[in-house]
Amino acid sequence: MELRVALDHCPTEMLIGGAWRPSSDGRRIEVHDPAAAMPIAQVASATTEDAVAAVDAAEQALPGWAATPARQRSAVLRRAYELMTERSEFFATLISAENGKALPDARAEVAYAAEFFRWYSEEAVRLAGTVQHAPAGGYRILVDRAPIGVAVLVTPWNYPAAMATRKIGPALAAGCSVVLKPASDTPLTALAIGALMAEAGTPDGVVNVVPADRSGAVVTAMLEHRAVRKLSFTGSTEVGRRLLHGAADRVLSTSMELGGNAPFLVLEDADLDAAVQGAMLAKMRNGGEACTAANRFYVHESVAEEFGIRLAAAMGSLRMGPGLEKDTEVGPLVNAEAQAKVAELVDDAVARGARVRTGGRIPDRIGYYYEPTVLDEVAPGSAILDEEIFGPVAPLVRFRDEAEAIRLANATEYGLVSYVYTRDLRRGLAVSGALETGMVGLNRGIVSDPAAPFGGVKQSGLGREGGHEGILEYTETKYIATDW
Repeated sequence: MELRVALDHCPTEMLIGGAWRPSSDGRRIEVHDPAAAMPIAQVASATTEDAVAAVDAAEQALPGWAATPARQRSAVLRRAYELMTERSEFFATLISAENGKALPDARAEVAYAAEFFRWYSEEAVRLAGTVQHAPAGGYRILVDRAPIGVAVLVTPWNYPAAMATRKIGPALAAGCSVVLKPASDTPLTALAIGALMAEAGTPDGVVNVVPADRSGAVVTAMLEHRAVRKLSFTGSTEVGRRLLHGAADRVLSTSMELGGNAPFLVLEDADLDAAVQGAMLAKMRNGGEACTAANRFYVHESVAEEFGIRLAAAMGSLRMGPGLEKDTEVGPLVNAEAQAKVAELVDDAVARGARVRTGGRIPDRIGYYYEPTVLDEVAPGSAILDEEIFGPVAPLVRFRDEAEAIRLANATEYGLVSYVYTRDLRRGLAVSGALETGMVGLNRGIVSDPAAPFGGVKQSGLGREGGHEGILEYTETKYIATDW
């Protein structure tokens, strides 16, 4: 789909209570194409008053939506799945234009995003309680699930469709109303999802969308609103900590998917062809701008040279270019700040002795590009091993034995996902159990699945999204003691 056609069909105002509104002070956000480093659209930027109005609308819509039969809520989500699937090229074009990712990545994201609507359309009618005899006798224990209430959803720029649907789907399935605050870099996709939800049949006020470049003030105003009972945030650990402080003042239920520093372990008995293929998936989805991206590659010294050669060949062959161009495999990073951070991390590693196998620089072209890069023999203490890279760079570290690999992998405050490659299933399961992460890809470079619980441990987050666990995050458990 032509970009101009997609932009012409995308709303640019806030969605509050079923109405498209400009910001109350007229302020707007410029949306940029990272490939051209130029603006492509402007959208309304919510004020704190707009944010409060959105929560008010969600509060008014909540009783009716919570009382809507689960089968009807399911039908709305199923229709949302069908609409998103039918319009996949429209959404992929928007994502690629404002995020920069290559169209194949954008199309994959749309398919993944739509699946959350389908999965939670099915979960909506299976939200069961329990009943049992009290062990001491004399009465029954009834346990029911009720919608938690108005939910504030704060999403990042790297997966503007999937991170929205991963939250909207379970929230609506459980009977909650929501206010979505998308990242200011990528508001177009979120606004298009708001329009899609209205078309799918959500009543006015059930889904509200408020882009804002005054994110801190806007989110704080919503968290302070008496009607809000849930915060779901995906983003950096640093911002997550601040939001937790704010949520604590009102003792809000909080789900957070925060930063990652994923280790990728290649044991000496690994199938190297499979390991390289998995490494490319784990590292290069979304050009490396993913919390699940492999961040640190720990490779046994007996296979490290061969693995490095093969990975460098695969990374070096990728074609960079604007995301909307047909043959592009790696698009630009999202903005100039992201580009500068990746360059700083690589330069620090090289200064400490890392060997550049391929890439290692900002190309001489317009846009926020960074060359796909493989660094070998990265020294301990290099910042690139401690910080999320969020770019197309693979740092390799050699290890001597399994115990050292596990120790290095766990030597981080983060614990989102890890990857392990070995031909020995028993060994792989044992190593997986020893890794301090919420998810493990065992001989797989992709772990995300709408039917699986997604989330981390340590400072990588709280709660889970996806799977049956995801809908439980939007419910309260109610216990009733009774006789009959």
